[in-house]
Amino acid sequence: MVSEKINEVINEQINKEFYSGYLYLSMSANLNELGLFGIASWLKIQAKEEVEHGLKLLDYLLERNSYVTLKQIRTPEFEFKGVKSVFETLYEHEKCITNSVMNIAKLAEEECDRKTLNFIEWFIGEQVEEERQVKNIIKRLELFGEEKATLYLIDKELGQRE
Repeated sequence: MVSEKINEVINEQINKEFYSGYLYLSMSANLNELGLFGIASWLKIQAKEEVEHGLKLLDYLLERNSYVTLKQIRTPEFEFKGVKSVFETLYEHEKCITNSVMNIAKLAEEECDRKTLNFIEWFIGEQVEEERQVKNIIKRLELFGEEKATLYLIDKELGQRE
């Protein structure tokens, strides 16, 4: 069983991961409506991945004979100002998620909970990868702009993700 503090922060993280899924889905739907089907598909796949992260955390608590407390998932809010703004919003969001995961690792270290620390290391690596992916898309949009040809090529490339 994990400590009360670790149980609480992991339950909070489950909620954050499910919220991340909602955020990605919201953006996916928005871009789908605009006809950017490849980017929308990339975002939808990412939404599924975020939900899987939440489920992985949930399963961990159950495996440790701890309790799961699912809380209400708030409605994602973002103002669409273009494709670059979508990815900038996601980058800031992913940085917050990374910070949250790092706080779980810090608490696990403080409590000498090696199992949780070992478990959460996977999430740290995953966050590094997610931040890198989103930042690379932003860099390309900054370099080439949001002209139709650029968006077409990025949409085509991101749509290849399976």
